[in-house]
Amino acid sequence: MENDLLQLSKSQLIALLQKERKAGKSKDQILAQERDHVLWLKAQIAQLKRMLFGQKRERFQAPDQIALPFAPSPEQEREDQTHHEERVGYLRRKTRKRVSHPGRLPLPEHLPVEEVEIYPQGDLSGMVCIGKEVTEELEMDPARFYIRRYIRYKYAPRDKEKDGVQIGELPERVIDKGIPGPGLLAGILTDKYVDHLPLYRQRQRFLREGITIPASTLDGWARQGMERLGILYQALVTDTKTQGYLQADEIPIKVIDPHKKGTTHQGYYWVYHNPIDRVVLFDYQPTRGAPGPKRILDGFKGYLQTDGYGVYQEIGARSGVTHLARKGSGSRPTGIRACPGQ
Repeated sequence: MENDLLQLSKSQLIALLQKERKAGKSKDQILAQERDHVLWLKAQIAQLKRMLFGQKRERFQAPDQIALPFAPSPEQEREDQTHHEERVGYLRRKTRKRVSHPGRLPLPEHLPVEEVEIYPQGDLSGMVCIGKEVTEELEMDPARFYIRRYIRYKYAPRDKEKDGVQIGELPERVIDKGIPGPGLLAGILTDKYVDHLPLYRQRQRFLREGITIPASTLDGWARQGMERLGILYQALVTDTKTQGYLQADEIPIKVIDPHKKGTTHQGYYWVYHNPIDRVVLFDYQPTRGAPGPKRILDGFKGYLQTDGYGVYQEIGARSGVTHLARKGSGSRPTGIRACPGQ
């Protein structure tokens, strides 16, 4: 080997030395790349372990994140972890104890109270009362139907030659010449429109009590009762638009067609919201035309907030009305709150 080197010229020796250096550098680069790859794999394994077993705050720590200079020591971390587990266990036991015994809510104070006193049985003459225990239960009386009978007495003058028979005046009734009293009508309407109890189910309740009321009669009572509420409806219309700020919108609704059994047609609920008084008015109209909102908003003065529907554009152009959010459907001016549910 040495003889071979001695036979080489100077240029050949330099070329051979450069070749050896390149080969050594290539090996160093390969080793460095392998070391980097091993470190990267170790970091990935550590990251996966943190995601599987670590605390939530440590699960997404970057693998190349530099440790803070004030990071706790491993002993301190173990101590903090033990304290954390003890604290969590205590809170969980305390929470379970509180949930398992929530306590009983007090009964409302506005309800009337019927007291039932119970004394021990036997001879108590040689004993003295040292206290008492109170147990409460919530009870109710079922709905009670009764007949209110008006008996009006008639009087005539003693002198038969004089005319003028007098009789006690009958109180004003909700349905003239009808048999339902105001309390019964209020209950029927509340059950139907507040508690969503259909009239045919209410009729079954009457039948259980031995009261036979035809379905058509019950339907007529509900209709006439609603007609009597018209004055309250007009008062609601007035109250809804008196504060000078109104939000309006319309929504389609399927309505049963009374002329075609089993079919429906599309009607519209026009909703008017007074956000100042938190008053909401629902007005049903069979169409989406202008007569409905024009009737409700007749005489309205102030701010009207709507979408870009053309019917509102005409109302918003009236004198004394400032139309808000009129350029596009769903747009609202800054600082104006939407209706609840929008």
